[in-house]
Amino acid sequence: MATTVQESTPLNGYVGFDTITQQIEKKSLKRGFQFNIMVVGQTGLGKSTLVNTLFASHLIDSKGRHDVEEINRQTTNIESVSHVIEENGVKLRLNIVDTPGYGDQVNNEDCWEPIIKLKAIDVIVLKRLVEITNVIPVIAKSDSLTIEERAAFKQRINTELAFHGIQLYPYDDKEYYDEEEQILNTSVRELLPFAVVGSERQVVVDGKAVLGRKTKWGTVVVEDEEHCEFIHLRNFLTRTHLQDLIETTSLYHYESFRANQLLAIKESVSAAATPAPSSPVSSSSNSSNGPIPAKAFPPFA
Repeated sequence: MATTVQESTPLNGYVGFDTITQQIEKKSLKRGFQFNIMVVGQTGLGKSTLVNTLFASHLIDSKGRHDVEEINRQTTNIESVSHVIEENGVKLRLNIVDTPGYGDQVNNEDCWEPIIKLKAIDVIVLKRLVEITNVIPVIAKSDSLTIEERAAFKQRINTELAFHGIQLYPYDDKEYYDEEEQILNTSVRELLPFAVVGSERQVVVDGKAVLGRKTKWGTVVVEDEEHCEFIHLRNFLTRTHLQDLIETTSLYHYESFRANQLLAIKESVSAAATPAPSSPVSSSSNSSNGPIPAKAFPPFA
């Protein structure tokens, strides 16, 4: 089927609809923006510290244990906190969803062994998450790995993700993204998973205060790309893909979820409206009562 190309029609005078971008900007700045972020991982990986470092403020408290005698949190509940942060007149409502206790109650008999692959729980959770949200993997506390170990770990993780068919963000959609955006997305995918280090503490390096971690063998500077990939993750999340993350969540993931829910409702209603097939009964049990109606299952059961 041929596509009709609409030619631009010249105007005979100034109309003023070119100000729509200014109107959108004014409304958006007044209303502010909203961004939802969920951090998933085992206790002690530095999820809270990473979020606080990303947004340069203390937004969420650590749920990790401060003493070896403390009992692990036996919970499957998720926790959410909201903050409004502002930068140069732009307001952002940040909704942070934490998953305390994730994976803490599974069999950790071999937890002392080096991590060289995804755990079974990670694969299951990732497969569910990619259906409803944008997933961006990170390697926490990457300063504990050598450069060679980090590269090998990344390759192993990417191989496993591809084997299990887990599609990560940003997506390779040539119809949705233009050529420039495709090049940017390709460069980002080459960095996945991001090897990061988080810290809310400042250390002095060459007379300058920077975010970092000081150890016996040296200092890890969070925003030094030679030390870790935190700066690439932050630029990706906030400076190049923030709006696209919001749009894909709303236009793709939420609409897919909504369509599935509506389909489930339709199927449950159809099942409730369909009479149950009749079955032979003995004459002794045959009474004036009518046939047993089909069970009406509630939606999403």
